[in-house]
Amino acid sequence: MNQHCCEDMQRHVEGVCDDHPNRFDCPDCLVDYRENRHEYGLIVHDGGSSSIRIRYCPWCGSTLIGKT
Repeated sequence: MNQHCCEDMQRHVEGVCDDHPNRFDCPDCLVDYRENRHEYGLIVHDGGSSSIRIRYCPWCGSTLIGKT
């Protein structure tokens, strides 16, 4: 299990929606974590599965680059 920088980040990355089996379809899911790349991103809700990489946590300000 990955240790995220704060409880808010963990809640947003690991959140599951009962109405949307795919996190990219859920408007309440904001952050994606790509474990194989150790990258965080803000989900782009445009019908696809893209995200915009972020370098700092929006909640606690921690550096996200190189976090494992």
